[in-house]
Amino acid sequence: MFFVDTLEFEGLGNRSYLAGGPSAAVVIDPPRDIAQVIAAAARRGVRIAFVAETHVHNDYVTGGLELARVTGADYLVPAGASVAFARTPVADGDTVTVDEGLVLRAIATPGHTPHHTSYALTEDGRGVVAFTGGSLLIGTVGRPDLVEPRLTEQLARAQHASAHRLADELDDEVAVLPTHGFGSFCSSAQAEGDATTIGQERRTNDALTEDVDTFVAEMLAGLDDVPAYYAHMGPTNAAGPAPVDLTPPGRADGEEIASRLASGEWVVDLRSRVAFAEGHVAGSFNFEGQGKLATYLAWLIPWGKPVTLLAETPEQVTDAQRELARVGIDRPAAAATGDPADWVRVGEQLASFPRARFADLAQVRGRGEQVVVLDVRRDSERAGGYIDGSVHIPIHELRGRIGEVPDGSVWVHCAGGMRAAIAASLLDAAGRDVVAVDDGFEAATEAGLSLTRPDPDGAG
Repeated sequence: MFFVDTLEFEGLGNRSYLAGGPSAAVVIDPPRDIAQVIAAAARRGVRIAFVAETHVHNDYVTGGLELARVTGADYLVPAGASVAFARTPVADGDTVTVDEGLVLRAIATPGHTPHHTSYALTEDGRGVVAFTGGSLLIGTVGRPDLVEPRLTEQLARAQHASAHRLADELDDEVAVLPTHGFGSFCSSAQAEGDATTIGQERRTNDALTEDVDTFVAEMLAGLDDVPAYYAHMGPTNAAGPAPVDLTPPGRADGEEIASRLASGEWVVDLRSRVAFAEGHVAGSFNFEGQGKLATYLAWLIPWGKPVTLLAETPEQVTDAQRELARVGIDRPAAAATGDPADWVRVGEQLASFPRARFADLAQVRGRGEQVVVLDVRRDSERAGGYIDGSVHIPIHELRGRIGEVPDGSVWVHCAGGMRAAIAASLLDAAGRDVVAVDDGFEAATEAGLSLTRPDPDGAG
């Protein structure tokens, strides 16, 4: 009997897989921090015989090279990928025997990248699982615009063809296990559900139900923003990532934190947005450790800028280190935990700002008070409707556009509260009078705020 263990990484919206038989296994698209993969194999009592990449990743730093080195596994990388390290190149149709009766077959599925490769696992000659990486996802496909703008339409057409190839070659009952699609910006749309099969995708996936021209036109029209840090992931993975170092950073006191802020370094508070609003080091930024820390911190920070982490416990710092290492933010400059009052110099006070609901905003507007309403959602979200008179600056552009925010008290919102908290901390650090709206956007209508809903045809 074969097994497949799923390793989920909610912060990045990805999954890795450990699959094998009684004695040996293959790891598909492993994370940078490989300890949990090794632990999963140990729990199964199997040897990691192969490590396989579906493609050179654009959204995270792989642990594949290090995992193969540590375990002695063969490192399978698509032959078309240009990399600077020794590996076992795999081409379309190549097979490896993972364990007795378990064979892994490479299937060329270009589209997400030109060299993208899926892997079909067969047990005693019967297809059981397809590891589809960034090709066929749950209800969608991986986006085709992360490699080179001039290739985007060509790769979109290749995605359509690759999806059809998988559907043509694999039986309906074969499970589809993608790497992307669970919140990752590598997906061209949000995955629909948590599990799927070839048969289900054949019935519901646009790549398999629409003609190529319709599919390509719709996908290209719906592509969303690309996180800025993606530009660094591909080159890092192609060069061969260094082993991750998760040793604890040095401890910082109030004097050192103040000095680092004065030097222009980033001080990141990992606490909840509620705790941060109530009291924080002036000039620090709030990226909740329980939110999409890696995605948004890596997206907003100037690449290479030193980071000091503040948290309630050392465990929270450790968790954040691991999450950030997955996107190439290694070795925090320093850290501090415990009582926030200890994070400021003697005689200094913590800063704070208020939080509110959309109902509070409605009351303020109802009294005729003039406030700035700042919407930090993405363009695609705002296209579904926005508060009348609101200013729009997506969160990933705000740091460089704070000067465009009109004078006055700024009530900042997103779709749920997390990004509004990040934005509020950026504005607060810039000396603005800010209120963080911690509420779901659907509450705006319930509160009686007037919304503008743009014409989908662009007329208004």
